[in-house]
Amino acid sequence: MTPVEMEQRIVRYGDLKPCRTAFIDAHTPGSDQKENFTIIGAGVSESADQHVHISDSPGFNIGAAGQPPRCRNSLHTHRTAEVFFILKGTWRFFWGRWGDAGEVTLQEGDLINIPTHMFRGFENIGTDYGMIMAVLGGDDAGGGVIWAPQVIEEAAAHGLVLGENGRLYDSKQGEQLPPGVEPMPVMSEAAIAELHEPTSAEVVPGYVARYWDMMALADRQPAKVIAADGMLKDKPGFEVELISRGSITDVPYKTDRHEVLMIMRGHWRLSWSGGETTLAPGDTCAVPPGVSHSIAPAMTGEASLFRVRNTDDPAGATHR
Repeated sequence: MTPVEMEQRIVRYGDLKPCRTAFIDAHTPGSDQKENFTIIGAGVSESADQHVHISDSPGFNIGAAGQPPRCRNSLHTHRTAEVFFILKGTWRFFWGRWGDAGEVTLQEGDLINIPTHMFRGFENIGTDYGMIMAVLGGDDAGGGVIWAPQVIEEAAAHGLVLGENGRLYDSKQGEQLPPGVEPMPVMSEAAIAELHEPTSAEVVPGYVARYWDMMALADRQPAKVIAADGMLKDKPGFEVELISRGSITDVPYKTDRHEVLMIMRGHWRLSWSGGETTLAPGDTCAVPPGVSHSIAPAMTGEASLFRVRNTDDPAGATHR
């Protein structure tokens, strides 16, 4: 693999292209300053304006959300896994039919593996622009987003309608549903009643991993964060590890799995038979199966990254 070919597999943080009209709440006050990023795979954006950096999907999708202070992502649910780690800022995650069943506050480096079949939302409660990185299960990210009924109703009051084809139409821009396309059906109250409404005490122990706990486990070997035998025991179609400078050497290795490297802290030197490059915080690199490579800190100081690999487990099969 040449340096040019590898660079095409790297999405630099400074090159991320946002979409500000990705979802149905794009005009809703309090949610109208969100920026959505689709890094690897098709993602779940409802807008044709969404830029996709790497279209290939390794069995999961990689995305990100950037939000200024007090901006929130409205209540929704997914059929497959939705995993976030905090790259920048302080964030509050909340869940339930009305968003009041439970909540947790996460700091930089913390990770949450949000249960499926549960309405969830999140907001930046810090003082600066924040960024969270996401891993979504499945090649098609589970068929998109399912919004809480009140989100759809409020969006309509601000001119946005979601079609059953998964696309947004903005009446403020003179758009309307095409002939033969009906509005996306609202989830019935009977279906809503079957969704989970766990408390914070139920969610936090089994679905949240704190950064310094992960770093402690990664002192000598990669910390298994999400895996059947990991800190957060799950099989969502991918595994997540945290790697620190003490848990990996510069000895080359290769795997038959797709491997995505997501840099959290420090600068890392990625080497392979065709060249070498440096990855910085917020960079994402998709290493294809069978490529011999090594990854090691490029300088002194704190260094950490999340490594994501696909597994043979069906996306979201046991993710509850």
